[in-house]
Amino acid sequence: MNFEHDDHEDSPATQAARAAAASRSTWVSVAVNIALSALQIGVGVFSKSQGLIADGIHSLSDLVADFVVLIAGHHSKKDADEDHPYGHQRFETAASLVLGALLLAVGVGMLWSAFVKLQSPASVPQVHAVALWVAGAALVAKESLFRYMIAIAKRVKSSMLVANAWHARSDAASSLVVGIGIAGNLAGYPILDPIAALIVGFMIGKMGWSFGWDALHDLMDRAVDEREVEAIRATLVDTPGVKGVHDIRTRKMGDMIVVDVHLEVDAALTVEDGHAIAVAARQRVLQRHRVLNLMTHVDPWRRDDLDHRAVAASSSA
Repeated sequence: MNFEHDDHEDSPATQAARAAAASRSTWVSVAVNIALSALQIGVGVFSKSQGLIADGIHSLSDLVADFVVLIAGHHSKKDADEDHPYGHQRFETAASLVLGALLLAVGVGMLWSAFVKLQSPASVPQVHAVALWVAGAALVAKESLFRYMIAIAKRVKSSMLVANAWHARSDAASSLVVGIGIAGNLAGYPILDPIAALIVGFMIGKMGWSFGWDALHDLMDRAVDEREVEAIRATLVDTPGVKGVHDIRTRKMGDMIVVDVHLEVDAALTVEDGHAIAVAARQRVLQRHRVLNLMTHVDPWRRDDLDHRAVAASSSA
């Protein structure tokens, strides 16, 4: 997922606030999922609602996702070391891949369960009406959790938190399915449960595939979008002493970017002067964009109206 970034947004203080917000939102999700899973499974057993029990187990799967996010967030904050010279930001990408796989597995599981129920809808037992109230409460709680988490994810610009937020939305969808199924059961139409489960199971599976596929491409050094590349190019070109920029290559490192670029500087400058310009250009990019590291290669730039042989001769003298 791509985000637009403002100047100076990736300062150490901003990164610390980003990590704190991510951790806080995830712990809120942990608390909500513990409470919901206990309530859903308990009431599901009491009311004889297999759908509510399954939804409670689905909430438990969210706990696994939450702890994956917490572990990934902890590791991604580690400084670069000998084994990871570019840092550990890709722990977030790996977490997004795991979350995508988990969503896909949940979707496939719901599809399978729906197919089984379609074979014998009349065998679904009569449930107690309290199950419908719990399913409705779970739907409201999970949708509220999704809106809270997606707002935090967009504010701190974390694709991993976006994936985890949509996992919460998948729970809301599953609670909607359970609510429809219970309402249909109480009204004498048990077939509504497996039909709704088929639709939402497909949606959740598709969502999981999308997140997993995106994370896989990021792990394979996918470049950022052209708009962000052009913004980086503009910052480089505006650096005093830079005459031209070419061969910009980018690759995602978690929610950060690693950049390689060729800078053109006046051929008459000394190596030291050219190096100083490259250092200035690098600092400007690191301050203004979500760039983790920028590797520069300095190329000579020559004016067409200048006799470079005379310049070289005078320089050697």
